[in-house]
Amino acid sequence: MYTIRTFTVKPSLPAPLEDLRIIAQNLYWAWHTDITDIFRRMDYELWKAVHHNPVKLLGNVSQARLEDLARNEGFLYQLKQAKEKLEETLNAPSWYEKVYNTTEAKPLIAYFSAEFGVHESLPIYSGGLGMLAGDHLKSASDLGIPLVGMGLMYQKGYCRQYLNTDGWQQEHYIDNDFHNMPIELVRKKGSRPLAVGIQFPGRTVTAQVWKAMVGRVPLFLLDTNIPDNKPEDRSITQALYGGDNETRICQEMVLGIGGLKALFAMDMEPTVCHMNEGHAAFMALERVRRLRSDKGMTFDEAVEAAKSSNVFTVHTPVAAGNDEFKIEMIDKYFGHYYGKLGINRDQFLNLGRVKPNDPNEGFKMPVLAIRMSASRNGVSQLHGQVSRKIWHGIWPELPEEEVPIQAVTNGVHARTWVSSELIDLYERYLGAKWSDEIVDKSIWQNVDQIPDEEMWRTHQRCKERLVAFARARLRKQMERRGAFHTELETADLVLDPEALTIGFARRFASYKRGNLLLRDKERLLRLLSQTEKPVQFIFAGKAHPRDASGKEIIREIVHFAKENKIQRKFVFLEDYDMDIARYMVQGVDVWLNNPRRPLEASGTSGMKAALNGILNMSTLDGWWCEGYIPNGGWIIGAGEEYDDLEYQDQVESQAIFDLLESEVVPVFYSRSKDRLPRRWIRRMKNTIKWCAPRFNTHRMVAEYTRKFYNPAAERWRCLTAEAMDRIRALSQWKTQVRNAWTDLSIENVEVQVSDGSQVSELNVRQPQLQVGSQVKVLAHVKLGRLKPDDVAVQIYHGTTDSKGQIQEGQVTRMGYQGNANGDGLSLFEGLIPCTASGQHGFALRVLPSNADMAEPYEPGMVLWES
Repeated sequence: MYTIRTFTVKPSLPAPLEDLRIIAQNLYWAWHTDITDIFRRMDYELWKAVHHNPVKLLGNVSQARLEDLARNEGFLYQLKQAKEKLEETLNAPSWYEKVYNTTEAKPLIAYFSAEFGVHESLPIYSGGLGMLAGDHLKSASDLGIPLVGMGLMYQKGYCRQYLNTDGWQQEHYIDNDFHNMPIELVRKKGSRPLAVGIQFPGRTVTAQVWKAMVGRVPLFLLDTNIPDNKPEDRSITQALYGGDNETRICQEMVLGIGGLKALFAMDMEPTVCHMNEGHAAFMALERVRRLRSDKGMTFDEAVEAAKSSNVFTVHTPVAAGNDEFKIEMIDKYFGHYYGKLGINRDQFLNLGRVKPNDPNEGFKMPVLAIRMSASRNGVSQLHGQVSRKIWHGIWPELPEEEVPIQAVTNGVHARTWVSSELIDLYERYLGAKWSDEIVDKSIWQNVDQIPDEEMWRTHQRCKERLVAFARARLRKQMERRGAFHTELETADLVLDPEALTIGFARRFASYKRGNLLLRDKERLLRLLSQTEKPVQFIFAGKAHPRDASGKEIIREIVHFAKENKIQRKFVFLEDYDMDIARYMVQGVDVWLNNPRRPLEASGTSGMKAALNGILNMSTLDGWWCEGYIPNGGWIIGAGEEYDDLEYQDQVESQAIFDLLESEVVPVFYSRSKDRLPRRWIRRMKNTIKWCAPRFNTHRMVAEYTRKFYNPAAERWRCLTAEAMDRIRALSQWKTQVRNAWTDLSIENVEVQVSDGSQVSELNVRQPQLQVGSQVKVLAHVKLGRLKPDDVAVQIYHGTTDSKGQIQEGQVTRMGYQGNANGDGLSLFEGLIPCTASGQHGFALRVLPSNADMAEPYEPGMVLWES
């Protein structure tokens, strides 16, 4: 094999244009259209050809054009303004500094994710998870959160999609040219690339680190495609979600273990680690291993320290959809690791099992992340409930509603997804700082001040742009398939800018039901054949390369349009990405979303549409349970859940047609004398007013900061101070409590009402109490080797259902009253207020109690009165 020596060539810019290099290298431009206008102005056709990649643009624009721009005073002024805006933003006091003004050093939050959707020029994303992660970084930058991102730099990214002549999805992969992207290698002081080693079976895999700047936030990306590695190891970071389960575990080792190692190699010790889905859960184990190695801690002590400031966000609302590895694979890749953690094989495997010691259960990454985190959350209120149900088995002694998984509803980054035309409108009527103050509900009331004419004209411009984009895209699709010249001309006629346009764009998975409308093809054809009130649909989205059922849904849509000769009104755009998404969420009239409840964790594409005034029509799932208002969009059904999925699909497909025919189409085409759909515009404004301040990532990231990041950072500071003494004490205390837990028993319970009369056998002889009275509960508890401060004796109370089970229980902690009778039993007392009529009940329980625990449920020890 001959030797190849490589070198990097950078654009040669005239001195007056040197700032272009600085601006291009920071993805801040990705959410500021006034800056991207600079690159468009340089060469608009080339800007489109390089997929809006400014680094590649600078390397391909002609030298003559660069020299011309270097003499253009207007362009130089625009460039100067952009550079000043970037520097001002990066150096200005941030929201975080103003709100959390503290003399202590800022924490460092490390945000781990398998994909990041920052911009289409950095194609290391596939769908909603990546979009969320990219928007998370952008809002963290805008708010000044001390956060860094950690992910993987995929050589080929996610699959690119095209359809064959039969409408069947085909995939191909395009090599990412890292040296022509807005990233750069992290280097050591001697200019050599920084690299970290990850121990694999019988070898060490090396990963180098790339950095992308997302405003103030650095995003670090690990890459194993380097000569130091064997060919099979170079391909670990080849493709996102590509390969088999063995590739997946390798990628997740690089992300979790390698990611944490890379941060330490760059002298960045994270205070808080946030795992966005279970892909990065191995990070928690590496954190434990490092604490043991650096601080001389036991496994239990290191776990206490690490988990105290780990945060885990679960996304998948189906247990079977989460990453799970066979035990043989865990043994293969982690057999050498067990001893480094100071535990045996069974202890390690139990970290990833819902039921410890069950030899038939595999190793689940979300379970590992849950067990190794003090804070856990779903991504909508409904998804929080679903997650508590799915993972209830980890805390079998708790009522389902008390399973310690909270909810932080997702949001979207407004400036990334709102059209430039609408941004101008918002700035005129809401103020120049509307995006900084987006969570302030009061400023959104000013949307009512926008004249209907301006609102509609702005929306129509976005719609016209979508139609022009779709026509150009379809022409390219047809050219690739070898269409005749006469066929190509039809691409210029698809879609009507004046027609009611319904968009459906997302991952094509079976539960998302992209073909739900096709269950009644005759009714759909009648809808599409109307001439006075025309209706048209635009579809886009990819199926996973191994999801045959998802591909079949796409094929069915394409065949339906072709067989019925309605391609002009029923369009499928290939290769869905951020670019297509922007056009669609800004330009359609209705955003259709019809997943089977409750399988949609959140559904952020509908939020993007809503911020643009697009009306959602969705089943009551994910975010729409919180986003729907009667005078905004529409709901499909009423939030029912069915056992018979075939029947559910039939009912809800008919519900969509009923809505379209009786409500959506008539309202859209109801025009005033000036030809404005004022009822529709009213719904658009209501949607914006309700959704914009609630479903944005500024609110979301601030909520993460308030609920999780700052409390976790404070726990970390307190517990790791004084040479880790508090961590060691907490770990020792937990061991003592666990060993003594069998000593506990609730020996006797007495119940009194507020007038002092004795009431016994409450569960048999039910007393009649008045609203406003109180029930006093006295519990005699045998503590054994434990002290009163070691436990929390609680009353779990609430209304009861027909089976006598407590519904939506509340918890009242009982106070220690001493050893009343000298019988060795400890007396605890508590009160239950009677605030509402009906059948009520209560139960007593005991949990461990220690001020240094993040939450009392984490040890999994609960004693109920039997």
